Amino acid sequence: MCMNRIVQALHVLYLLVLIPGHASSQEHPSLTITKEGVVNIQRELGELPLFDVSLEQVKVQVDAEISSGIDVPIPKDYSGGYTHERHKLNYLTMQKAGLLYQVLDDEKYAIYVRDMLMQYADMYPTLSLHPKERSYARGKLFWQCLNDANWLVYTSQAYDCIYEWLSKKQRQDLEINLFRPFADFLSTGNPKFFNRIHNHSTWGNAAVGMIGLVMDDDELVQKALYGLPDDNIEPNAKDNDGGFIKTENGKSGFLANLDEPFSPDGYYTEGPYYQRYAMYPFLIFAQSLHNARPELGIFEFKDSVLLKSVNTLLQLTDKNGDFFALNDAQKGMSYQTSSLVTAVDLSYYYGGKDTSLLHIAEQQGKVILSDAGMEVAKGVNQNTSRPFKRKSMQFSDGANGKQGGLSVLRSKDESLTLVFKYTAQGLSHGHYDKLSYSLYEQGNEVVQDYGMVRYVNIEQKGGGNYLKENNTWAKQTIAHNTLVKDETSHFQGTYEIGSKYHSNLYFFDASNSKVQIISAVESNAYTDTQMHRTMAMIEEETYGKPFVFDILRVNSQKPAKYDLPLHYLGQPIQFGFDYQATATLEPLGTANGYQHIFLEGKGQFRKKSNATFSWMHQNHFYTLTTIVSQNEQFLLGRLGANDPQYNLRRDPVIIHRKEKTKDALFVSIMEPHGSYSPVTEMAKNAKSNIEHIEIIYNNKDYIGVQIKGKNWLDKIFILANTENDKSKKHRLTINGKLYEWVGPYTYQNKK
Repeated sequence: MCMNRIVQALHVLYLLVLIPGHASSQEHPSLTITKEGVVNIQRELGELPLFDVSLEQVKVQVDAEISSGIDVPIPKDYSGGYTHERHKLNYLTMQKAGLLYQVLDDEKYAIYVRDMLMQYADMYPTLSLHPKERSYARGKLFWQCLNDANWLVYTSQAYDCIYEWLSKKQRQDLEINLFRPFADFLSTGNPKFFNRIHNHSTWGNAAVGMIGLVMDDDELVQKALYGLPDDNIEPNAKDNDGGFIKTENGKSGFLANLDEPFSPDGYYTEGPYYQRYAMYPFLIFAQSLHNARPELGIFEFKDSVLLKSVNTLLQLTDKNGDFFALNDAQKGMSYQTSSLVTAVDLSYYYGGKDTSLLHIAEQQGKVILSDAGMEVAKGVNQNTSRPFKRKSMQFSDGANGKQGGLSVLRSKDESLTLVFKYTAQGLSHGHYDKLSYSLYEQGNEVVQDYGMVRYVNIEQKGGGNYLKENNTWAKQTIAHNTLVKDETSHFQGTYEIGSKYHSNLYFFDASNSKVQIISAVESNAYTDTQMHRTMAMIEEETYGKPFVFDILRVNSQKPAKYDLPLHYLGQPIQFGFDYQATATLEPLGTANGYQHIFLEGKGQFRKKSNATFSWMHQNHFYTLTTIVSQNEQFLLGRLGANDPQYNLRRDPVIIHRKEKTKDALFVSIMEPHGSYSPVTEMAKNAKSNIEHIEIIYNNKDYIGVQIKGKNWLDKIFILANTENDKSKKHRLTINGKLYEWVGPYTYQNKK
């Protein structure tokens, strides 16, 4: 005990004597709200309904917490446990209470924040590392440093709001016993957490930088912006998800995290689910820097990529506003989340007041309590909003935009959406699924990406953390709608390999709403194997709904077994092929995700023909029409094998298998058609419009496919396999008939 007191006394002396700027001389508040902003807000109170409603909601929440009293328990639980959720609620409430003190000028909110902070200041010096040992970077208040950083990002805002209300001694006590040790713990105390390119470090950088701004501590701000100059991290050190800690270029800090993971288009390499999570520290620290360090020009950094990324993130939602489930992602996360309320408001305020963002704010039904939120509420009140339009778009990946990308194809009425992935790995949250896709109708997944195996903040399921099946199933290639070779995952399911490569865009064309197309090539997922996939959304007026045309060409040096899974959602309606149901359920394989699939049935084809499979989902019908050859198989499967804890959903899958094949070609059409009414018990257009598809030309340079259907549909789709120049003229004779076109493809009437 005596030694601890000596160490603490020396630390106090260090803070008081050696560190310049430990006492702030700047104006407060200055992070997310300013004195001028407070005056403007108070002047508008009662005049802006959206702001007033948001203010009242926050007031009700905080008043309820004040009435129930302060609880600062000794940490012991994982996510979802009492102490974890209590400390989380504490920092969220403190941040809101600080804003209420400023906006309402009611001292009870400042008292609440002060009293809670003093309890934390008493407890923090006594804490060792959190008792749960799962994380590569254990926290003190929480089981991982990431959540500790969350706490400091929010709490620094509360401290900023009551800073000038506190006495000098109270500020000294808080900074000496709580804030400076907390910031040191997150940074120099945990370089593996702080000094990397990852959403974890973004939170850490923002936490240290924001408390540094409040305390006017330039040393902390510099650490936050540029990282630690010496971190002594081993080159091959990894996090809990198997990702490398250090980057090859050694960059770290907030500015590096803003530069490296974002492409010039604003796509975040970890995917929209984690971009949504990281947007809060990105934007809230950027706003703080804009207010306190305007000379940095943070919102202009990298061609204003941070503001641009908000629109990109909103484009990566389905018709219901849910984010597409790419990489590690929990389904159902949407732009209704609080971090997107902040993102929309700040993007509107600092990004030129795009009135389409007001439409999103209206859907969210709330604004943040700041200058930005007030301006959004003012714009809504003046009826200046215009609809936010989701469009067919291509997003590049990588800091320079040259590491593959993501494409979204949407029908004219946004009813059908195809998401096609040809990105880089996506850091440690990435999955092994190059050239995969998912399909949505009316905001509902039809052909799904499984997402992640995690029950977030549900303590009973592995402490609310990632479960082992996230690695054994969700990250494996068979869990996605893309090619699997010899029952092994892309890049052997190994991060060290996958992180080196990305797919390459062949071409993207959404200029014609009737035929929108994306094509990309993957050459490194398997040794001596190239995959080239082209997907088109085609609208035929007489069919009512578009259909998706899919060509996947595989060239390999040796014969192999190829599987192309279709992870459909819904109830099978009709099998257009003979199959044998299995009497006993057995796993389809032993590893790489196959061990989790029960084989329920098998269909074997005796000749070249079309195989069809129809199902119903959300009272809509869908049909897959696929070209098959002799001895190919359709495997009917369902998740659940080797899953004794029931961590996986029991979702169905159908797998097209080709064995002992060197160069494989998969050609199919995915067609939404018709609907069913449970009220009238009537089915409309329950059968497919597609009658037959056939490969009528195929060599290394071109593939031609004839598509025949109802209403005299007889079209030919020709793709140039090796020439993607959009101005290139082509002439090709097929069955004695000449076809001429410009660009890498043509879709026209068959001659």
